[in-house]
Amino acid sequence: MPKIDKRIAAYIAKSADYAKTILFHLRQLVHIACPEVEETIKWGMPFFDYKGPLCNMAAFKAHAAFGFWKTALIPDSKGLLTRDSMGSMGKITSLKDLPSDKIMIGFIKAAKKLNEEGVKLPVAKKKVEKKEFAIPDYVIKALKKNKKALATFEAFPPSHRKEYIQWITEAKQEETRNKRIATMIEWVTEGKSINWRYQKK
Repeated sequence: MPKIDKRIAAYIAKSADYAKTILFHLRQLVHIACPEVEETIKWGMPFFDYKGPLCNMAAFKAHAAFGFWKTALIPDSKGLLTRDSMGSMGKITSLKDLPSDKIMIGFIKAAKKLNEEGVKLPVAKKKVEKKEFAIPDYVIKALKKNKKALATFEAFPPSHRKEYIQWITEAKQEETRNKRIATMIEWVTEGKSINWRYQKK
């Protein structure tokens, strides 16, 4: 049995005249395709749940929107579904903007099947921005004078190179900086990281 939420009827009643017909029709299609659906309100808009979020709809001043929770996983050979801020159907201003009832019911049934099978949306991988650090010209110049040091330095992991550069650039006086550059060249030539003295043998 469907779980009807009176708040959705109230939401439709308060919507602009153009939207009432659209929302009422979409609501009917959802119930036809998924008789077991449960209605609710989330984030101030009508939602339809079946073994998890299924789809939702909303009305704005000049357009309505309808979206599937798993749009990306719904078969769509004709490219009718969109994936943007306007939901899965773009801006809906009249029933003419929607695919045929047969196609819509097919989409809803496909979304229902995904939830029945427990298919989950792929977890979006967080893009980790690698912060590049600049190697001062005077360090590059010093390294180029010692081919072995340069080759070893370039072969070091980024973290090792960064530690050396930070150590050198933190020097407040030029004399201190030059001493650290000389020490770096010596250690790098021997294949040592800046923390080599603290590493377990």
